[in-house]
Amino acid sequence: MPWVASSQEEILSSSPSQRQCERTAFAFYCAVREQLPVWLLEDMRTMEVFCWEDGHPRAFSHSEALLYALVHDHQDYARYLLHTHAASALRAPRCSFCCCRSSGAPHLNVAVRYDRVRILGMIVEALQGGAAERVTRDYINSCGGCAHVADSGKAAAELAVELSRPDCLLLLLAHGAQPHGVDAALQRVEAARAPEERQDALRCLDFLLLFLPKPEALRLLSSDSGRWQELLGTEVFNWLCGLAPPSLLLQSLRSLAQEVPSQLSHLPNFLQLQSWQKPLSPWRHT
Repeated sequence: MPWVASSQEEILSSSPSQRQCERTAFAFYCAVREQLPVWLLEDMRTMEVFCWEDGHPRAFSHSEALLYALVHDHQDYARYLLHTHAASALRAPRCSFCCCRSSGAPHLNVAVRYDRVRILGMIVEALQGGAAERVTRDYINSCGGCAHVADSGKAAAELAVELSRPDCLLLLLAHGAQPHGVDAALQRVEAARAPEERQDALRCLDFLLLFLPKPEALRLLSSDSGRWQELLGTEVFNWLCGLAPPSLLLQSLRSLAQEVPSQLSHLPNFLQLQSWQKPLSPWRHT
């Protein structure tokens, strides 16, 4: 197999220093995965662990450590990095493929991809504590990144819709993310097969509607209006098509979501849009 031979050749050609860096980097990865104490991880990061870059070893950055904490849901380590080194921890790391400094907000995207809602909340809190509202909003809505990076060109909220991560999406929308992606949310609703999958897709659609200032032009709804009325309910379908104003309940919940989004989870069950058991929620009846 040619790729095995190539891999063996790379191992043989790498220097002892590079191989040592690879071993220590893997040890650090395992230490974060095993949820070792923060003090021990920081001792490793600052004194024992190195990665190989431009022909030289270097210590792991706060940014790279936060990515490890996100992947393995090490909440204590993430909290420490964001409380003590927020600016450097949220800086985009260099791409390991081309060594350029990637842009955008990769930590937000990783938090969404792995559904790390608690750490995502810590990131948003750190952003609010150290930057103006406009800067926070720009960071949350940033997209781009090196072409080699997973999810490049996508904002975190777009990825949350694409992956049906409703809790992540609500957190991002509540802190300034643009409510784009209604079309994508509708496609997820349509494509869902399992009840849980459709429930998450519908919750994402609901949260987008709560923050959407006005309905978008959606050609998808005109393709099979009967089916979409059945999926969305008459009121939502008519509002999205521009045939009727939003219901009073939707307007009230939108005001609540935009002013005090944390209160949505404390509403009675019949007012919570995330309750997708039968009977349908009151503004999605047919």
